[in-house]
Order: sequence, then C-alpha cells, then structure tokens
Amino acid sequence: MRRVPAVNAKALIVGGGPAGAACAIGLARAGFPHLLVERARETGDAICGGFLSWRTLDRLAALGIEADALNPERLTQVRLFAGQRTATAALPRPALAVSRQRLDTLLLARAAAEGATIERGVAVRAIEGTQARTADGATLSVDTLFLASGKHDIRGLARPADARGRDPTLGLRVRLPASAALTHLLTGAIELHLFPGGYAGLCLQEDGSANLCMAVHRSRLDDAGNPEQLLTRLGNDLPALGDRLARADSAGPVDAIANVPYGWRAHDAPAGIVRLGDQAGVIPSLAGEGMGIAIASGMAAAGAYARDATMIGWQPRFARRLARPMGVASLVRRVVESRLAAPALFAARPALIEALARLTRVAS
Repeated sequence: MRRVPAVNAKALIVGGGPAGAACAIGLARAGFPHLLVERARETGDAICGGFLSWRTLDRLAALGIEADALNPERLTQVRLFAGQRTATAALPRPALAVSRQRLDTLLLARAAAEGATIERGVAVRAIEGTQARTADGATLSVDTLFLASGKHDIRGLARPADARGRDPTLGLRVRLPASAALTHLLTGAIELHLFPGGYAGLCLQEDGSANLCMAVHRSRLDDAGNPEQLLTRLGNDLPALGDRLARADSAGPVDAIANVPYGWRAHDAPAGIVRLGDQAGVIPSLAGEGMGIAIASGMAAAGAYARDATMIGWQPRFARRLARPMGVASLVRRVVESRLAAPALFAARPALIEALARLTRVAS
C-alpha cells in the first residue's frame, strides 16, 4: 500500500462514499484545504443504497450531479406485498434507482473537479482523537476529522455493540440480470416485499439489472441455513417475489453485510470528530433514505465547517434533524417485520403510504 504524504490540510475526510464526497465538494467550493482518503483503489458497488428520493435528487443537482446522468428512468410508484395482499401508491415526486458504483463514481469525479484532494488506496485502521492511523503505519493528524466510513466501523470510533439489538439485522443483496420480463414488471416502480423477520426491496438500476436488497434478522437467516437457501425459501413463501426470481435468467452471488444497527443515531461526538452518513444515523432501509442522509450530512457538515471550524454542537443538531424520519421509519419497520404486515397493508390507503414516504425524508 502506498504511503500517504504528510497532511497539509486541517480537515481529513475518512471515506469516499456519498457522505464523504458531498463533504469534500462543499469544502472545496468554500476554499478550505482538506484531504479525503478512501480505502478502495477502484470504485466498487457497495451493498447499501440504490434508491434516491426526489429530495436527494435536488441535493445532488446542487452538487452538480444531474439525475439523468445517474439513470434516465424514473420511479413514480411504490408497490407493497405482504402475504396475499398488495398495495400501490404514487411517490410524492419521481425518484430513481442507481448502482452505488455509478453514484460514487460521479460524486468523486465532481469532488475532484471542484478541487478536492483525494487519496485512494488508503485504509484507516484506527482513530485516536483527531489522529488517524493507516494500514501502512502512517499517522494523519488534523484539527477536524469527518468520519464517513459508511457501515464500516473503525477502531476507536466504533458504534456501540448494543445498537445491533438482540437479533441483529443483516443486509443481503442479489443482482438479477436485465431481462425483458423484469423490465416489463418493474419499470417505473420500486417494490417492497414484506415478511416476518425482514423485508426485500426490488427496483431496476441504470443498466437494466434488478437490484434485490434485503434486511433480514439473523434468526431468520439461521433458520433457513444460508443466504441462498433463505432466498429459495422466500421465493416459495412470497408469490410475487418468487415470480420475479423465476423471471430472471439467473441470479448473481448473494452479498452480505452483518450487524446493521438500524435506528441508531449519534447524539454527540468527541471534539474535532464529525460523524457523517451511516456513522451519524442508520435509518431502516425500507425508507429508502440512507443515501439521502449520507448526502445531506456531508453537505450540512461542510457548510457548518465553513461558518465555524470548531463544529461545536453540530452533531446533536443533526441528530435532531434525523429524529422524525428515523422515528417514523423505525415504527413502520416494526410493523412490517411482524405478522401484522398483511392486516396493516389491508388497512393502508395510497394517501397514507404517500404520507409515510414524505415523513421519512430528511428535511432541508
């Protein structure tokens, strides 16, 4: 691994995902020296993310990322399936689905074009105060450290273990290759398939492939045996999901991330540390606002730093900003993961579903 040169900036951004890139764009535009370090040399396709709400698209436009560059197709409906019941509602405004590879690539390119300093292939292994120690033994010392490492915890600033709960949640992702059948079924809509112990979201991405993301409690996975057997069981138990899987020519490997602390928020942070994205708060993925929180946090933090580099009070203020969307999403999650999902879906009306979609957005 290449040794990192000495840091001449007062601000360090750890992580080059949407939160870190948005922060870097803001700092570069404001003329504040900084360094962004990203552990991956090449941009991969992270498991989380995929859905961008109308509000997130507005924020991305302000950063210089146009929606059509992400995906020219729009999502205008949400379909929910629970047992034998189905409900459909219009989204408040058009949204879209995009791979993290496309989103992250465009955001980092925009950051570089704005003048951000970016070093790739630099893995931060531990953080002590505002000092970051990299895998090659270098120590980066700054006045302010923006932690934007996503769901990946770093030694010294790991999120509390009890945030995972007694029955931790795993994130699973399967990519279904593009096909005429799936395009016909999914164009213009995002689907949520609800079942006891979890849920699955399905939508078309920019290359026409279908992204199937699942949040599943470990007990449900343990009962099935392994991710592949769980997918087979869900396809048998959920007629609509089984139909989608049957229409795919094949499915890619099942990617997984363990112990996702849904519902956790950072109410405070040590002096000089600013938590962004999933390190600031982890909203249940059924809300489709994870990328919204990442980008909103990066933009807000950069603006606050430009006004006052001490960042005093910023973390609790942002935690309060997340209170409503995360509270609503957590309540809905408890319902849809229980056996009340089908009765609740029977009682739900399109206006209620649309209202919930609005309430789970991060306010401007």
